[in-house]
Amino acid sequence: MSHSLEKIMASARQVSRAYRIEQGRNFRLKQISPGDTGGGVKNVVDIQWQAKTFLEFANARLTELQEKLYAQKHWSLLIVLQAMDAAGKDGTIKHVMSGINPQGCEVTSFKVPSGAELTHTFLWRCAQRVPGSGMIGIFNRSHYEDVLAPRIHPEFLQAHNLPPPLVTKNIWQERYEDINAFEQHLARNGVLILKFYLHVSKEEQKRRLLERINEKNKNWKFSEADLRERALWDRYMEAYEEAIRATAKPWAPWYVVPADNKWFTRAIVAVTVIDALEALYLKRPKVSGEIKKALLAARRSLKDEG
Repeated sequence: MSHSLEKIMASARQVSRAYRIEQGRNFRLKQISPGDTGGGVKNVVDIQWQAKTFLEFANARLTELQEKLYAQKHWSLLIVLQAMDAAGKDGTIKHVMSGINPQGCEVTSFKVPSGAELTHTFLWRCAQRVPGSGMIGIFNRSHYEDVLAPRIHPEFLQAHNLPPPLVTKNIWQERYEDINAFEQHLARNGVLILKFYLHVSKEEQKRRLLERINEKNKNWKFSEADLRERALWDRYMEAYEEAIRATAKPWAPWYVVPADNKWFTRAIVAVTVIDALEALYLKRPKVSGEIKKALLAARRSLKDEG
């Protein structure tokens, strides 16, 4: 890696940590601007004009770390992506994880719960998709949908057909407690959890939605539901803020990443994932004496074929 990329990487790490929330009691969304690109930290601005080169390096580093994660099979990584429509979740997955071996990574997009899923607890469907040892799992939306959309749309909660005495004013606090316990259980069993809220502004979302309408090759991305949810913007912001405050923990931190500039969002997500995996000190398993003997025998056998 060039000296300039080393400086950019160091600066990006510094900025990433500024967006980390692990004690959410006093957190407010307004503390982080959706248009922020590093808060004036020296060298971060260089990411914009070196974005392609920077992401190529990040992809290569992630590929190397994933290989060690997969080979060691001690840890697994769960990446949770939450955001309003058009904030860039799909693009972030595509650009940040492009070098990852599909054999060791699974992306799950959680839509409206199916009839079968509604017969189980709200955490059930996500629990089924938690990555196993050595794997990377990416949740495009997640168990957090059940403390977001149902708060704004009570009919979504009714669809779970919960016993009426259990649906009280405390239900959201109880769900936060369930989520914290669930995530702590995962962390205690070797699942590294990184949660990202891609913080897009209402103005930038408008621009991207208009782009989907005006550009023919993007028409397929547009949904009328996006406009219906946009009309409830303030209520969603309140729901996200409360969820982040209640579930930001040292074992499952939130990263509230500015999302108005896609190049910046992708760079920060990439460096955050790299940082977290490097902190695990991943190593390929040592080869035992027996296996070394078997390798030597196999080499001789193959050479003798000639």
